[in-house]
Amino acid sequence: MADTKKEKPNQNARKKRIFEVIQIGNVSDTPSRAFDYILTAAIILNIILMFMQTFEVFAPYMGLIDALEKITAGFFCVEYILRLWTADQLYPKEKSSLAAAWRFATSVDGIVLLLTILPFLALSGFVVFRMLRVVRILRLFKVNQTFDSFNVITSVLYDKRNQILSSCFIIIILMLAASLCMYSVEHEAQPEAFANAFSGIWWSMSTIFTIGYGDVSPVTTLGRFLGIIISFLGVGAVAIPTGIISAGFVERYQEMQSGADSRDLNIQTLYVDMDSKWLGKTAAEIEEEFGVAILLVQRGKAKFLPGEDFRVAKGDALAVHRISAEGSAGEKETI
Repeated sequence: MADTKKEKPNQNARKKRIFEVIQIGNVSDTPSRAFDYILTAAIILNIILMFMQTFEVFAPYMGLIDALEKITAGFFCVEYILRLWTADQLYPKEKSSLAAAWRFATSVDGIVLLLTILPFLALSGFVVFRMLRVVRILRLFKVNQTFDSFNVITSVLYDKRNQILSSCFIIIILMLAASLCMYSVEHEAQPEAFANAFSGIWWSMSTIFTIGYGDVSPVTTLGRFLGIIISFLGVGAVAIPTGIISAGFVERYQEMQSGADSRDLNIQTLYVDMDSKWLGKTAAEIEEEFGVAILLVQRGKAKFLPGEDFRVAKGDALAVHRISAEGSAGEKETI
């Protein structure tokens, strides 16, 4: 009975250690850093092999390519199993390990990882499974998700989502209006190109986004005049979301570089030790429980914004803003 009690803590410690290696990227942790390097190399190699299979010049080496592809796929299978097994460490609030595993399996990372390995587990003769192999390109985001650049992109798109959706709605309205106008003036001249009101969608898309494929174009004088007006309107419409996103990037980087104003913002630098009550918690959980927003993370020599799956690890240095305005600005503490 005593051996059983000892075995469970050992298993939990082993699971926690594996979770730290595969999920928490710590540059001071050699196994964790090695796993990140191997995972990055496997993802890039897998993508390269996928493209090499389409070149006839590599046909003599197809056996080697298939073997390497199976090795990387096997690595992804092991990774998927380990992430399911350690899901309760990622989602500690779930009632059971099975519920945590299901939550990971239905998350974006879990679905992408499953779709990456599914073509290798299923019959290769099915076209749908061959098409799913394209999904593995999405794993390139895994290479960059711990870097500051990817976190900046996702945070900007999330913050500006309402403005971006509004501008996209304007573009859709313009496309529909342009299609209807061109049908009205071009249908009699070229009924095969503008057969109905929706047949001009392709033309309006290429015109508004200034692509100009040239496969469909107006031939009447009025149609060409409308094409000029729609082109000008398209430039302005497309510039709206571009400007919103650009302004979002500028705002985000200005926030990151505003360390000189940290006293006015009540920013503190906190260091995480082994006994910290923040250890293993996400940024959202810390903000909800302690009233503290994590602005920037320094883990070893790497500095980055906390992403969606970021969890505080031992040795992290956190630039935080106390929403509750407790503590003095600019001080350094150990938590």
